[in-house]
Amino acid sequence: MAASPPGAVSPAQTEIAGFGRRLGALLIDWALCTLVASLLVDDLRANPWPQLGVFVLVHAFFVGLFGQTPGMWVARIRCVSTVDGGAIGLPRAILRAILLALVIPAVISDGDGRGLHDRAARSIMIRRT
Repeated sequence: MAASPPGAVSPAQTEIAGFGRRLGALLIDWALCTLVASLLVDDLRANPWPQLGVFVLVHAFFVGLFGQTPGMWVARIRCVSTVDGGAIGLPRAILRAILLALVIPAVISDGDGRGLHDRAARSIMIRRT
């Protein structure tokens, strides 16, 4: 069995963020993105796509560079790389955000609570101390 690289994060070594915290962070982020998108279009009911676009861009930016969105900050959780424990970077964050926007990959999870979007991005949601 190969040794993990220094700084690697595994589900067994960390306190995984619970579903309630993750959902709360998602709702906060969605509300903020809805507010921003409402400034871009006249009626979100007639054209909801800017809302989803803003969500993907904001999520990818904040998770990729800082490891957490404003909603995650409020919920005291972080999205970190399983490789080194740091932020996952923009390319992996964009992949994660797009899969999260598709919803289905996010609801298919493993025993560690990691959805397919987390597995594809090699990330894990942990509680922030």
